[in-house]
Amino acid sequence: MQTQNAMADEAQDRIPTARRVIPIRPAPTETASEAEVARALQICNACRYCEGFCAVFPAMTRRLEFGKADVHYLANLCHNCGACLHACQYAPPHEFAVNIPKAMAEVRGQTYADYAWPPALGRLYQRNGLTLSLALAAGLFLFLALAVALQGGVARLWSAGLGNNFYHLFPHNLLVGIFAPVFLFAVFALGMGVRRFWKDVKPATSGEDVGAPAAAEAASDVLRLKYLGGGHGEGCHEEDDAYTLKRRRFHHLTFYGFLLCFAATSLGTVYHYAFGWVAPYELPSLPKLLGAVGGVALMAGTAGLWTLRRARHPQHGDARQQPMDLGFIALLFLVAASGMALWLGRGTPALALLLCLHLGAVIAFFATLPYGKFAHGIFRTAALLRHNTEKRLPSPIGVGAD
Repeated sequence: MQTQNAMADEAQDRIPTARRVIPIRPAPTETASEAEVARALQICNACRYCEGFCAVFPAMTRRLEFGKADVHYLANLCHNCGACLHACQYAPPHEFAVNIPKAMAEVRGQTYADYAWPPALGRLYQRNGLTLSLALAAGLFLFLALAVALQGGVARLWSAGLGNNFYHLFPHNLLVGIFAPVFLFAVFALGMGVRRFWKDVKPATSGEDVGAPAAAEAASDVLRLKYLGGGHGEGCHEEDDAYTLKRRRFHHLTFYGFLLCFAATSLGTVYHYAFGWVAPYELPSLPKLLGAVGGVALMAGTAGLWTLRRARHPQHGDARQQPMDLGFIALLFLVAASGMALWLGRGTPALALLLCLHLGAVIAFFATLPYGKFAHGIFRTAALLRHNTEKRLPSPIGVGAD
């Protein structure tokens, strides 16, 4: 205890007096959230108690000042594990009120909107909540159900005469014509957004191009979700100060479940166009196996993340982003659950309704993809690439935790 108190006294002595009691005023080009991150990091840079916790603090020690690009980079490098908040001797109710997870989360949400493409749609990040997401899925479901009814009558919505084949309702080329533009727009919009982000933060992170070793380490960090292990590898903090690996495990289930489902769809496309093997596929075909495993994992992961998100302590992040987070989680769960229901109910009269529900959920998910929580994975990957590039270079200020 005496050692920790001595460290606290020493750290406080290194903090400029003006910054102890007077918040940093935003520069003309800064928002209040960006200025708060810069203020908190100045205090953290004097203390450095948390420098071994995650990638943010070694990157922080390479800087004496925190401009707009530095703040954007560090905010997206933060994985919001909460470890630094519970370890911080200057956290609320201390007068310094240092709350890195909350400050970083606010800036992350701002960067998604600032770098959105086209820029005019950036405000959708604030409006893309749970109600909007589910309402869009429901509206698309009703639209598709109405289309089926107009083509074959209301009885076609509950019919056993479809031969277990959903292409009897929506031909393959029609589905491709619906989904391809939505999917390609989502990919293009996200790509344009992260391109602008990269262009801004690259000069602030050494300006060097990403080499193969840095790219390999960044890929490993992403695939293992390394920094959701918390400061000591024991996990994150959720509703209290206890360590738990639940968020990391649920993220893994969600992430790899989504990849397996996407792989199943991609492989089905190859089967269709390259080999002429037309869906539906049955077990033990590879597309069906990938889709079944991925669907179950995705449902389990999103259900777990929903529970954790609802219970998480409000100081661990930006409460204003909860509707967007829950909307993203709910749509992912609906996509997986409706897909599994469609598979199990394909031989029943409910085929048409289940297909309309699944298609509506999938279209809604990809339509909102560029302006929802999915962006955090793209921006965080870019930040990890920059971190693993700059940390291989000598520190520009001669000291640093790297």
